Amino acid sequence: MRYYHVDKDTVIETARRVLETEAESIRRLKDCIGDDFLQAVSLAAACNGKIAVIGLGKSGIICQKIAATLSSTGTPAIFLHAADALHGDCGILAPKDLTIMVSKSGETAEIIGILDVVKRMSLPIIALSGNPDSTLSRYADVCLDVSVAEEAGPFGLAPTSSTTAALAMGDALAMALMECRQFGQEDFASVHPAGSLGKKLLCVADLMHGGERIPRVLPDAVISDVIYEMSSKGFGMTAVTDTQNVILGVISDGDLRRLLEKSPDPLRLTAESVMSPNPKTIGGGELAASALAMMEAMKITSLVVVDDSRKVTGVIHIHDLWRTGLF
Repeated sequence: MRYYHVDKDTVIETARRVLETEAESIRRLKDCIGDDFLQAVSLAAACNGKIAVIGLGKSGIICQKIAATLSSTGTPAIFLHAADALHGDCGILAPKDLTIMVSKSGETAEIIGILDVVKRMSLPIIALSGNPDSTLSRYADVCLDVSVAEEAGPFGLAPTSSTTAALAMGDALAMALMECRQFGQEDFASVHPAGSLGKKLLCVADLMHGGERIPRVLPDAVISDVIYEMSSKGFGMTAVTDTQNVILGVISDGDLRRLLEKSPDPLRLTAESVMSPNPKTIGGGELAASALAMMEAMKITSLVVVDDSRKVTGVIHIHDLWRTGLF
């Protein structure tokens, strides 16, 4: 194995210079956000098919990330390798699709070779190029300028700042499309079902107990029935509802303890006389994290879940949230 002498100051200075050069390449992009960017977003938002992000080499790797970001934020997209596209993979393109082509020079032979196919199919082209006067830029419906003053590495040879700029512009396009499509947290959760990200976006409805597992009694239920309902369901509380299942109040273990301390004959009382009226509730579409925040703020262990009509649809316990492993 060959060993090299490492000069600490040189290494640190090089790293800082690279980061600053790449950061400056992104800062310069802010001045490029204008009418062309608006046109690109409009074209992509109007696409009724998928977006094919096309590139080669290092730009191709950036294209893979752009396609993945688009797909995960509400815009169906694929990566199409420019060389493979020339050897049959263009067959994946369909009449309602749109293309995003990424090339620093805008003269990459494989990219230029695809232009004829895409144009014959009348597919819109959004170009991300470092050369606004290139062949790709001229043939594109809209060109987003991702030119950089210099690459960050020695001799300016390795793609560094240019790929960073293309990646950042791709992210800007994806996030703008996400806003246009009103792609919300619930939508995000639906396409990220696995791993910690999906768990963080779990909704209350995903974790709540419904149906026969819901503890509930009518207002005229006697305390012995209330105690039985709470004990059999095991949530330390019960909802009090009318005959239409609309919530009127809740009774907790604490309410029962206080009742036993104060009332000379508690078993003769009814649920309505003991319940806490107008209880805090939560909707099934709320994030599970919001349910935990409410429980911690109110120092309670369960929340009743209701719909827009205040009808009880479930109950969620703090243990249900802890079992996700995220809290």
